[in-house]
Amino acid sequence: MITVTIDSTWWVLTILVIDIIIRVTAVIVVPRNRRPTAAMAWLLAIYFIPIIGVFLFLLIGNPRLPRKRRRKQERINDYIHDTSASLDFGTLRPHAPAWFTSLVTLNRNLGAMPLAGDNAAHLIPDYQESLDVMADAIRKARRFVHVEFYILQSDASTDNFFRALEEVAARGVTVRVLLDHWANRGKPFYRKTLRRLTAMGAQWHLMLPVQPFKGKYQRPDLRNHRKLLVVDGLVGFTGSQNVTAPTYNLKKNIKRGLNWVDLMARIEGPVVASINAVFLSDWYSETDEVLTEQIDLFDVTAGPGDLDCQIVPSGPGFEFQNNLKLFAGLLYAAQRQIIVVSPYFVPDEAMLLAITTACQRGIHVELFVSEEGDQAIVYHAQRSYYEALLRAGVKIWMYKKPYILHTKSLTIDDEVAIIGSSNMDMRSFGLNMEISMLVRGEEFVQEMRGVEDMYRSLSRELTLDEWEKQPLRSTVLDNLARLTSALQ
Repeated sequence: MITVTIDSTWWVLTILVIDIIIRVTAVIVVPRNRRPTAAMAWLLAIYFIPIIGVFLFLLIGNPRLPRKRRRKQERINDYIHDTSASLDFGTLRPHAPAWFTSLVTLNRNLGAMPLAGDNAAHLIPDYQESLDVMADAIRKARRFVHVEFYILQSDASTDNFFRALEEVAARGVTVRVLLDHWANRGKPFYRKTLRRLTAMGAQWHLMLPVQPFKGKYQRPDLRNHRKLLVVDGLVGFTGSQNVTAPTYNLKKNIKRGLNWVDLMARIEGPVVASINAVFLSDWYSETDEVLTEQIDLFDVTAGPGDLDCQIVPSGPGFEFQNNLKLFAGLLYAAQRQIIVVSPYFVPDEAMLLAITTACQRGIHVELFVSEEGDQAIVYHAQRSYYEALLRAGVKIWMYKKPYILHTKSLTIDDEVAIIGSSNMDMRSFGLNMEISMLVRGEEFVQEMRGVEDMYRSLSRELTLDEWEKQPLRSTVLDNLARLTSALQ
């Protein structure tokens, strides 16, 4: 009996000592080089659910890419920065505000891409039309086609896109394709898509593969979320849309009637070289192949327009959160109005402060989100910010279900806009590899205004009175989801 008691005491003491070691170690390790909110969320997880919390931290606690990949990103950045330093990238529009010039310098220092003039960019707000317009551009290829999409599926909606790739590949055009591994594995048509790419002779690779038995591993929830297409270095596309059906071919989406609404831009001019540079850097990261020896990246020609454009890549391969700094800079620069479209709006402290401060400065601020969510945790985390935004004076428009407004854009005043793949959430700021295009030009902003007007006509306004009637259970869910969103 005494022996049993002594053994039990030793077990209790051992567990207590281990528990103390875990907690002390967590306080030392977790906050290092991490935002206070993220550090606090991890510490809470470790303190309240130690075994699960420690396991999750070891699995996904490092928001950086492996050092080898980061070094590759640094090398390609240095190459682009040094090679393009003395090149002429078109004639820039005159009378740029001082804040715009300084923001361009910031982007240049963080992401290496130059500001380019003499560009044309036009929006394609119709989902199927954008797939078909990209297919038309592919069919005109003479040298190469570069395809990079977060999700890429061969299905009924994308068949024309894939047939265009097959046609140009058959006549000797080089087709290179990148698709995110984790986002596509297990999805409908995944194997069929890879077989079709192989059969046409395309050179394809998975981005950020999680294949530990093949020696390929990084934090499994890191994603390459970029969407881009480049044809011969002359025509480019970027925006929010994946190459898949508007339901993503998922049974749960089809059952709920969910369809995605997206926005893509067709681009001509010197800035296409910057879009291509993003592709080449990702290709190098996945294959170790340096395509700049085959492709003259900066052999550019003027486009049929005079827009100033700058490509801003971002993600865990960079030292800083390039997209967050860009968005925050624009929010503080606005003088009259700000319109944000983001399906997943989960801002960090800096972004929330910039938006509420804009309202306090007398700026008219509108936010477009979806009335219905496709990801429960993100949906509830996003909702947890609505009260603060409404009280600050933000006008919130909810795109009516069963559609998911997936567009990612930001316009300020009458001359500057952003379109790309980046949401305004902590995942896009810290964990996803994204591409954003900064545009200066009234004509492009006017096109954006037309799209925003269309979204407004298909949305309903959320008022503070309506929000204050939310049941307590919704508030609890929203706040719990808000805490988990900081686990980075």
